Amino acid sequence: MNLNMKLARIEKGYSQEGLAMKIGVSRQTILLIEQGAYNPSIQLCIAICKELDRTLNDLFWEDTNR
Repeated sequence: MNLNMKLARIEKGYSQEGLAMKIGVSRQTILLIEQGAYNPSIQLCIAICKELDRTLNDLFWEDTNR
């Protein structure tokens, strides 16, 4: 599950559909990424990060020390 991405999206005021439209993917793609059921390409990760004003580490790095 990608809670970091979901929280960043909500903080920016985007719905799943709104973010999807901004970066040119389907709402289902955003849903699956947030659920951890889809591993996006690096290009898609970068597009998401740019739109949400976050880094790759902020959104996609798993802290295994937790």
